[in-house]
Amino acid sequence: MTARDHARRAAQRVGDRLEAVDGSPSLPDRLTMAREKKGVDLVRAERDTKIRVRYLSALEQGDYRDLPGAVYTKGFLRNYAIYLGLDPEDVLRQWRRERGDQAGPEPAIIPPRPIEEPSRPLRFSPSVVVAALLTAGVVLFFVYLSSQLLRYSRPPELAVTSPVTAVFQVDESTTSYPLSGTATAGSTVTIRVAGQSQPIRVTVLSDGTWTQSVDLRRGQNQFEIDAINPETGKSSETPRTVVITVPFLVIQAPTLLVTQPVDGTTYGNGAIAIEGTTTNAKTVTVVATFLGSGVAGAAPTAAPPPTAAPPTGGPAASQAPGASPQATPEPGTTVDVAADGTFAFPPLELTAGRWSITVTATSAEGKTASQTRTITVAYSGVNLVVSIKGGPAWIKVWIDGQLVGPQGGTVYGNGKTLTFTAKDTIEIRTGSSGFTRFTLNGVSLGALGKAGVAETWLFAPPADPAKTQRR
Repeated sequence: MTARDHARRAAQRVGDRLEAVDGSPSLPDRLTMAREKKGVDLVRAERDTKIRVRYLSALEQGDYRDLPGAVYTKGFLRNYAIYLGLDPEDVLRQWRRERGDQAGPEPAIIPPRPIEEPSRPLRFSPSVVVAALLTAGVVLFFVYLSSQLLRYSRPPELAVTSPVTAVFQVDESTTSYPLSGTATAGSTVTIRVAGQSQPIRVTVLSDGTWTQSVDLRRGQNQFEIDAINPETGKSSETPRTVVITVPFLVIQAPTLLVTQPVDGTTYGNGAIAIEGTTTNAKTVTVVATFLGSGVAGAAPTAAPPPTAAPPTGGPAASQAPGASPQATPEPGTTVDVAADGTFAFPPLELTAGRWSITVTATSAEGKTASQTRTITVAYSGVNLVVSIKGGPAWIKVWIDGQLVGPQGGTVYGNGKTLTFTAKDTIEIRTGSSGFTRFTLNGVSLGALGKAGVAETWLFAPPADPAKTQRR
């Protein structure tokens, strides 16, 4: 091994992650900061650049010996620099400088050409003819078998003949309706009813007809109809949806049952779910009123204490990636009643203290029904709501000092809301501080930095949020 090779190995072991003499960041740090500023994780970068995560990680850590070779390394660096918006030639010059490579470009390796074998005359022997006939027979057999299997596994046909239209209205006194139609004989027709966990099942007769009487309630009754082949499990390619509406009586007032929250309950965080059922109602409104610091019998106050934020909404549990974020309700928010008579609000994020929550159901004619629940919010530990607003942001989370989620973090889109709880501390690193907003134990802190700036914040109440250097 030459002295030049020894010098190159020493530079790779000691100087991979050192900064340049002029104070500029090293190439690994430069690549990492460019990716975090772009707001993507290594998994997303792999999908966009077609470079494996292990190679991208080696580039960002300066472990060039984990890469397949100098030629591949230069290609990876060039493509990754273009993807991150960096000058590829400048990146390659810095790579050569940091690895101590002052030599010119590496010589291209030209492999020897293979020796061409002279062509042989085509000969047909009896064994070749027999093998060809056997192959043709096997191919024909599999073609026949495939056609039979395809015909056998064809999805069943399905049609609805009653009602004749997908949206249908009956008389206000109607309590049931006979659904009927046609389908492949022997298949099973499933009718899913909103609000029921188990579907209704009926077997299609030998003449291809089916019928099933379903119960109706006032308002919209939606039925999802499908046909399934019980032997293959294949479903119809064209499932049907039928909506039958039973009008409400004008004189009928709405009924209301609030199942959440439970009256008199003390909650360990401020994410309070508002759920229930109602009849003859079009909308439901919720109003939260602050009653005091939590002492029983305390006189109601017009607003929370000066240190508490007004009640705002937010989800009570973390949402999975890809799930649609719920809207944030304000006091007095109204939601529409579902087709099955149920209603649910995105959980109210309340501050500590005693609260009166009033739920009001309103019919289309303006008649109302109300119920009130009194609860107490007593925070324990750290309860942090993280909302992404203004644009996407890359997030990395530590709960009580332990990393939660992938090592490379996760990118969340605009409108995403997450909730984290811990015993002592929560630490959040965000690739865009201005797009990341925080609510700590029910108190809205807003954004703690500027858009496009990567920062790490430590939440350990009662201390104020503090910026850290964790990455």
